Amino acid sequence: MSGGLGKLIKTLQIDTRLLGMIGAFIVISLVFHVATGGTFLTPRNLFTLTLQTASVAVMATGMVFVIVTRNIDLSIGSLLGIVGMIMGVIQVQILPDIVGFGSPSIWIITVIAGLLLGAAIGAFQGWLIGYLVIPSFIVTLGGLLIWRGGAWWVSKGTTISPLDPNFIMLGGASGTIGVTASWALALVGSALTVLFLINTRRKHISHGFAVKPMWAEYALGAILVGAICGITAIMNAYLVPTRILERRFAAEGLEMPEGYTEAYGFPISVLIVLAVAIAMTIISKKTRFGRYVFAMGGNPDAAELSGINTRLLTVKVFALMGALTAIAAVIASARLGSAGSSLGELDELRVIAAAVIGGTALAGGVGTIYGAILGALIMQALVSGMGMVGVDSPLQNMIVGGVLILAVWIDILYRRKTGDA
Repeated sequence: MSGGLGKLIKTLQIDTRLLGMIGAFIVISLVFHVATGGTFLTPRNLFTLTLQTASVAVMATGMVFVIVTRNIDLSIGSLLGIVGMIMGVIQVQILPDIVGFGSPSIWIITVIAGLLLGAAIGAFQGWLIGYLVIPSFIVTLGGLLIWRGGAWWVSKGTTISPLDPNFIMLGGASGTIGVTASWALALVGSALTVLFLINTRRKHISHGFAVKPMWAEYALGAILVGAICGITAIMNAYLVPTRILERRFAAEGLEMPEGYTEAYGFPISVLIVLAVAIAMTIISKKTRFGRYVFAMGGNPDAAELSGINTRLLTVKVFALMGALTAIAAVIASARLGSAGSSLGELDELRVIAAAVIGGTALAGGVGTIYGAILGALIMQALVSGMGMVGVDSPLQNMIVGGVLILAVWIDILYRRKTGDA
């Protein structure tokens, strides 16, 4: 039976590492579902899980590039904190006096300012690493301390709130697209998935490459489309609480109809993660920059001898990491509705763990975007599940640390077996 299953997986050309991560997530979810008395795998909790995962998932995609180039970034948690704090000050204390309170331009200006600041700080750290040849561990460890202190200095330790309502929609439960738009997005995603499979098959045939049997193509397409529709159904199954609907109708001077219900649909923050994942996948596989990143990680000396400006490339990688951290700061602060001095604490460890669990090799040269996002989801599921069953925070950290070590060990064994070590 195992041989037949292995043959089927090989015929479908499915990444066994991807299957392993999906299997790990399913096992973790089932264990916590039983342990919590059937509350873990509910639409409400899965909806909340996606919100909690979003900011770490965005940063994990950038961490793939950083680790692939044989570097590390320990500063992203603190960088998220200071960028989030400055964005909070901009939209709460500065812009209302300039453009007027409640102006729709507030969230746009705030996000742009945050992206520019994050990219600038990341580029500066990359310059120190690439051109001054200071180890990334030291530069980003220093950044961890500097930016965390800077975040406190900006607000003097106070919490900045309330944030702009339009800004909050980018990360909070209030920012969703509804049932109809969610299903429309699922249909578009399903159609694009099928078109991608068709185009990939045609390209392989035109270049004389081996292709899967047609039944395997149909089976893979059905699995992917089924996954898209299943996730959409889960997001659409979580209903907005009645008290929230009543307050919304009351604010408009209306009375809520008897038996009226409304579902959330996809959160905007999840759509941001999806957009980042697609963009980063395209960058990694279809652009010169992405090819250079993996070439540098595979063999830095050979990459430099072949004409790649590895110093400038390092600056670009860390600038990209800084910009993605700024996006994560938008999501994280919007989800909380405020910017506090503890924003982003320990996120650097969660992000690194997500990338490593997702298959990014610390030796460099190997990593995937989808793996990092799945790794972030596994990490958050583990932390959320332990919180729901009442595991103390110190024990949670111990378990997460053990899982990280186990993931690295499994990765080493996997690469030895496949000959990638």
